[in-house]
Amino acid sequence: MNADLNSALNTISLELSGLQQLRDALHGPLGNVFTQAVDTLAKTTGRILVTGVGKSGHIARKLAGTFASTGRPAHFLHPADASHGDLGTVRPEDAVYALSWSGESGELADLLAYTRRFRVPLIAATACPESTLGRAADLTLALPEADEACPDSLAPTTSTTMQLALGDALAVALLGRSGFTADDFRDYHPGGKLGSRLLRVRDLMHTGAEIPIVSANVSLSEAIVRMTSGRFGVTGLLDANGDLLGILTDGDLRRAFAAGMHDRPARDAMTANPCTTSALTLATAALAEMNDRRITSLFVLEDSRPVGILHIHDLLRAGLV
Repeated sequence: MNADLNSALNTISLELSGLQQLRDALHGPLGNVFTQAVDTLAKTTGRILVTGVGKSGHIARKLAGTFASTGRPAHFLHPADASHGDLGTVRPEDAVYALSWSGESGELADLLAYTRRFRVPLIAATACPESTLGRAADLTLALPEADEACPDSLAPTTSTTMQLALGDALAVALLGRSGFTADDFRDYHPGGKLGSRLLRVRDLMHTGAEIPIVSANVSLSEAIVRMTSGRFGVTGLLDANGDLLGILTDGDLRRAFAAGMHDRPARDAMTANPCTTSALTLATAALAEMNDRRITSLFVLEDSRPVGILHIHDLLRAGLV
């Protein structure tokens, strides 16, 4: 095994060890403080302001994004900017989550003093609970000491991994408290592959006059006119109550003509009990159904009545295929 691979394996082993120590600590006193921190953040009516400098600042910026994307208004506040006017953005209804491995980052001094003066809740994550930050905070999440992965144990590696994991744990615990749903998540992630995976059928289906439907009692020729006037290659056939009785596809038409059924009612040639879906079904689930059954369209029903139609091309345009 070459030296580079050995180094990589050692780095990952040390960071895994740090995470294991963090998990073990949560079974002890850290767990009680963690629960109190979740309580504090859950009761916060303003924003969660996440702060830190250096590598801790990079982690803080990421965690602010995680809190915001899971339903908690949050921003990254750089300590230097805070000292030069941005303290004005900190309100009593906010909470500050400060990250510093040593707890002695001088750049945090003005922000710490401000939170104490105006009684803004301050939660600290530090490996040194007796540090300036640790003593100043309302709640101190004491991270266990762990070896950094770099040979001189100087570059933040294991420590930032632990900071990140603890912050993620806070965000996920808050998410569980709030009942955050996949629909809520999609509202905050409308773009990219993630947004498309959270789309529901209602977001893509065609409605109103676009739905190709006729009475099941019309002639085959009338049903064909309705089918060809649309672009779905299918027509829904309705009973007297407006419920979907069956569908008429190109294949049904070919079989009907081969059997000499030109002048028969459309219902005599239809496929009964077709595969359908609901408006709340995830679009990915509808796509899986189409693939399994080798079909290109699904009628969307509400109380047995068609309220929409979904075509494979709609899923293509949404980037799901």
